Amino acid sequence: MDLSNLKPAKGATKKRKRIARGQGSGHAGTATRGHKGAKSRSGYSRKFGFEGGQMPLYRRVPKFGFKNINRVEYHGINLDTLQKIAEENKLDRIDIETLIKHGLTAKSDKVKILGRGELNAKLQVEAHAFSASAQKAIEEKGGSISKI
Repeated sequence: MDLSNLKPAKGATKKRKRIARGQGSGHAGTATRGHKGAKSRSGYSRKFGFEGGQMPLYRRVPKFGFKNINRVEYHGINLDTLQKIAEENKLDRIDIETLIKHGLTAKSDKVKILGRGELNAKLQVEAHAFSASAQKAIEEKGGSISKI
């Protein structure tokens, strides 16, 4: 056996069904589309969510709630995370660029510092918002906060 006589196992490959390529193909005439009707025509496409005339799911399910378009969504970062970054990188100032550099937030995110965890370092923290407990904890350790 060598490379010149290699072939797939018997029954492993199948010929592609060539539709509408003459009577000899066995798929001519209606080209497997059946007789007449919208689905047999070229350019047919069914409306998204169409269920054959039955009331579609997106209309059967009731709508509720309210989406406030003016809501400001914050990305929360806790004090224990700030402490960890400050220890590992020997930082005394943490701002948005630092958080982006360490992969904790995206450039487009608004950041809110939250109060979970213990803070031991004296830090200058810059963010878009602070929870009351986080602000208190930072200022108790002699640090300072600045809102953007």
